[in-house]
Amino acid sequence: MKPFFTFCALCCFISIFRLPIEYYNFLRILVSIGALLAIYLFLSSGNKYFSIVFLIILILFNPVFPIYLYRKSIWIPIDTLTGILFLLIAFVERQVLQKEEDITEETPIYTKQLSAPSRDRIINPKQPKEQPANHG
Repeated sequence: MKPFFTFCALCCFISIFRLPIEYYNFLRILVSIGALLAIYLFLSSGNKYFSIVFLIILILFNPVFPIYLYRKSIWIPIDTLTGILFLLIAFVERQVLQKEEDITEETPIYTKQLSAPSRDRIINPKQPKEQPANHG
């Protein structure tokens, strides 16, 4: 995923320059696919806020019902911000996965602690009577 998100970010940064309309059509498709992947990753990890951010990106860049803002000065900050967000998830994703792997490696220790006897044992306050020894 990291190379794909990095490629999406690079294409967003390139789109700042004046390019033919075909490039922007390609960019819409590419960013839409990247946003869908990001939404899937964030929803599967339980992060709703970033999935909402990428849902907005998906709506802005969707190739089916394109949104035309007609001014390059409006698209430049949107493309820059989208590129930065793709770079963030490209490089932060690896750290999050490593933290999850660290947590799963530590779970056997945690499960051992859970298997310890409960503190809620019933203790008999009376000492058990010793049985007399048979001497016979």
